Amino acid sequence: MSAYTIVDREAYPDHSDPPESPWRTRVAFHKNRHAPSLKRIVSYSYLVLLAIPLLLVFRHLHGTASSELTTSEEVVIRPPVAPYHPVPPVSVDTEEDLEELQDEPLLIEPMVEPPHPLTFALIMFSMIRRVKSILMYTSAPVNFHIICDDAAQNYLEGRFALRVWQARIKREGAIATDHSAGVPGLMKLFIHEILPTTVKKAIFLDTDAMFISDPVLLWNQFDDFGPEAALSMPTHFDQIAPQWHNANRICSCVMLLDLEKLRKLRLMDSVYYREDPTGVPALAPAAFRALYGPPGESGHYEDVKLGDQGYWWAIVDHRRELLQHLHFDYEVSSCLVRMYGTSLGDDGADEERAKSGQWLLDNTEHEDDVILPKVLHFNCLDGTPRFFEWEGWSDPDNYLTQNWGPAVFYHVGVKWLWLNQGPKDVTTVTMETVRDVVFADEQFGRGLSS
Repeated sequence: MSAYTIVDREAYPDHSDPPESPWRTRVAFHKNRHAPSLKRIVSYSYLVLLAIPLLLVFRHLHGTASSELTTSEEVVIRPPVAPYHPVPPVSVDTEEDLEELQDEPLLIEPMVEPPHPLTFALIMFSMIRRVKSILMYTSAPVNFHIICDDAAQNYLEGRFALRVWQARIKREGAIATDHSAGVPGLMKLFIHEILPTTVKKAIFLDTDAMFISDPVLLWNQFDDFGPEAALSMPTHFDQIAPQWHNANRICSCVMLLDLEKLRKLRLMDSVYYREDPTGVPALAPAAFRALYGPPGESGHYEDVKLGDQGYWWAIVDHRRELLQHLHFDYEVSSCLVRMYGTSLGDDGADEERAKSGQWLLDNTEHEDDVILPKVLHFNCLDGTPRFFEWEGWSDPDNYLTQNWGPAVFYHVGVKWLWLNQGPKDVTTVTMETVRDVVFADEQFGRGLSS
């Protein structure tokens, strides 16, 4: 066997060979030394005589313990095994065979429950990218319930399985909006009525948001709901905006909706509910009047800003126990100063370095937390209907492009073809289009008239 050493010649520019090892130098030194004197020999002899009785005492003490172990019952250390039950296999015919099996543990493979499907309630009146980001990261089956127009339906039917709910937009009541999302945005207030009663919970995500993590993490936040909580969304109670009636203290861009609780609350008003003298009155009218006053001459509540978010704020401000705070991880928004200071890059950063660059967290629930982005929300990109077509993405000096541009380019560029690779023998695809959906209040009204 031979050994070799890699030598860095640049480290020793003045030598054709590396300097000699100091250990070899010591060997040469000892070779050249004179023979030991008589005095040194005598000293060594005294040391040897002193060491012999110590060695005998040591062997006596430890030899006894060793002999006790070797003469006692054999000790065998085995890894622990799972408890077993003496259940005989089908092939056992005699009691003798069964007795032989008593000494062998019965290993039972643990049952692994399949993940529960996630349910998303989405509103689409254009082609969007958020559905693809859900499929890119999910570790569980996903059900989509999509309220949409014909264009979005045609776009999606060629790409993945979906259940489409094309429904009436107008609804009895006094709500209206001048927000850019228009009337379709107000449909978020009626998701619990449009979806079937078999759907108990759902996640809503805005059209300008996308996942960069497993949606299961967001779904698991339902486990933190209090007994009265019916919905969860990010809250910003440090914000003040009287011109919006402080509706910016929440963000309805991402919501966890306990649909079953919202149905029991009769959240939105209806002529059918008002005709029921024994029923529970709808929650919304009292909440809207408390914040906005009575409807104006048009019959609608006036000066309601931020679209559906203004109405959601009136509801949760009136009944705070219904609202569960959602972590900022799930709403990293471009409306907030540089998305809390988060960005791609510096993959080796520890918590302290990540926290040092964070912004806009003072006096919030996460003032001392590290924001770990899981959902990106590209709102406040004025002048573009689709966030991924924003002209700022072509500006290399724009801070948003520098921090998050690569993530957007990647998610837009991933082909749908790459995602449709599930096992064909176990995957079931159900595509169903339901037109003229009957809202919950209409179903209730039909029950009254029958």
